[in-house]
Amino acid sequence: MTVAVIADIVASRRLADRAGAQRVIADVVAEVERALPVASAPLTPVAGDELQGEYATLPRALASLLLIRLALPDGVDCRFGVGVGAVRPIDIDGRVVPEGPAWWAARAAIEHVERLQQRAAPLARTWIERAEGEDAAMSDTIALAGAYALARDHAVSTMSERTRRLTYGRCIGRSQRELADAEGISQSAVSQALATAGSSTLVEGFAVLTAGERA
Repeated sequence: MTVAVIADIVASRRLADRAGAQRVIADVVAEVERALPVASAPLTPVAGDELQGEYATLPRALASLLLIRLALPDGVDCRFGVGVGAVRPIDIDGRVVPEGPAWWAARAAIEHVERLQQRAAPLARTWIERAEGEDAAMSDTIALAGAYALARDHAVSTMSERTRRLTYGRCIGRSQRELADAEGISQSAVSQALATAGSSTLVEGFAVLTAGERA
């Protein structure tokens, strides 16, 4: 089983500097990989505003995507289609091209989250699909993961850029004092910002997702 991820830039056509946004995303992906190196194949631009990557497990993918969303600055946002299933890369003239049920599921997932944004959940950014032929027992796991992703996307989408930075810092183990010094504010201001945004819930969830990585 592989977890395939397709990402694209939200409202990319309305950006004044699409190339700049793409560079920002590439820098954020690299930063997250240094902080949490769990991707089997880190998200990489493939065409237009799209990136593709792979993870060995769903918790790894969800943990990494959370950090990416938290690290992105205001004005640049991504949505993610996550597919769980088999991957069967194909060789085209010496170039390996990702292919297989996990990728088809990821494509369906990113199309679904885009529809969600237009209707029921405008702040949704992540959706997860099980590939056809994948163990049906995964259905419950994916349903629970999808519900969690919707809730956390809402929380992240309502945060200010500074609060996202602070939450990111707490996720990767930085103390409130370290964050206060980096932001040039008091520790109490950090504590208040995190509490107001409900960041501790995201941080605890991140700890659950990454418990195996730190064991």
